Amino acid sequence: MTAAAQTDANSEHTVFRYLANAIEDGRDTARDARAYAKDAGFAAVVALGCVGTMLLAPDGRTGFDALAWVLGLVGSVALVARHRFPRTVLVIAALAMVSYQLRGYPDGSPVLPLLVAVYRTIRGGHRGFFAVTALLSLAVSLGSLPLLPLGDVALRAALEKRFLTFGWVVACAMGAAMRIQHEAMLAQAEERAAENAQRSADEERLRIARELHDTLTHSISVIKVQAGVAVHLSKKRGEEPPPALLAIQEASGDAARELRSTLHVLRNADGGAEGVGLERLPELVERARGSGVPATVAVAGERPVLPAEVDRAAYRIVQESLTNVARHAGPAAAVGVHVSYAPDRVVVQVDDDGAADPGAPPQPGIGLTGMRERVAALGGELHAAPRPEGGFRVRAELPLPRAGGPAGAAT
Repeated sequence: MTAAAQTDANSEHTVFRYLANAIEDGRDTARDARAYAKDAGFAAVVALGCVGTMLLAPDGRTGFDALAWVLGLVGSVALVARHRFPRTVLVIAALAMVSYQLRGYPDGSPVLPLLVAVYRTIRGGHRGFFAVTALLSLAVSLGSLPLLPLGDVALRAALEKRFLTFGWVVACAMGAAMRIQHEAMLAQAEERAAENAQRSADEERLRIARELHDTLTHSISVIKVQAGVAVHLSKKRGEEPPPALLAIQEASGDAARELRSTLHVLRNADGGAEGVGLERLPELVERARGSGVPATVAVAGERPVLPAEVDRAAYRIVQESLTNVARHAGPAAAVGVHVSYAPDRVVVQVDDDGAADPGAPPQPGIGLTGMRERVAALGGELHAAPRPEGGFRVRAELPLPRAGGPAGAAT
């Protein structure tokens, strides 16, 4: 290829790559726009609910000034960002609620957006932040009450309103925590069911392999040996072996080879998926995008010829990480897959910006346990924990063998 032709090819490749990136960016923008539209619609519904409760309150049409309406609606407006900034939305809703109470407006307080913010904060894993915010809000609200005798009717009514609101908040938080617990139990049940099903399938596959080996392999081997002996004796006597005997010898050899191949597939832990490896990483990432997970991939270094066990382990780690993002990271969580090749190791890193809390390490399930077992079997290292800036990170370093050394021997 001439230099001019090479330049044209490179330019064409650059144009196609630019167009592909532009299309992908457009898809991401469209997904973000749909998510914001959905959140805005939900916030509008909550705002209408707040307006209705304020209008239906005693003296609702005459007892509110402009500030009351602002405090009643600001929490609803903030709900547009509840998925991206749940803690900020909770603070805004709590300030609006406390300010509303301090002003002494009639019933019909903006408690609805506060409950939504509480639920979203707990679902995001920020339980400690919620507890501090709730206690501070209650302390400020109670501290603002006038110093009246405990039997005073006005003080008793004010206390009832404060504690009723706090009770709704606590009940909402408990509901969110119970939902999280329920989902975790369902996920564990699914993992156990999948593990049991896989174990049963493996046991059945090995049983079939043993039966085939003990019956067919023995019989075919006997047929092959007997046919070979008959052919040898015919040639030793100077006779031409019968064509039927030669056909039996050839067919038995082919059957033995095919049976050995079948037994190898049955005994393979991946069920015949021997071609699984990092060369199929783009296909895996594309499947994640198709399932609603915004995923990107970046590769550093030149990919060497990897040992099959290292290649398969790296692929499975990325696969499990993307599955966990879809299950646990929350809606609209983006994920980045980074693969780095070095002469002595392969580094696979999967980062997401989901709802993982740095202060709450994850309970290792089947997926994380399987990752650690794969990496440990190869002599590598695995780090799987929430990131300080939010989200979750899985980083696996898989050593490559030295020339002439076994896998996992690299230092």
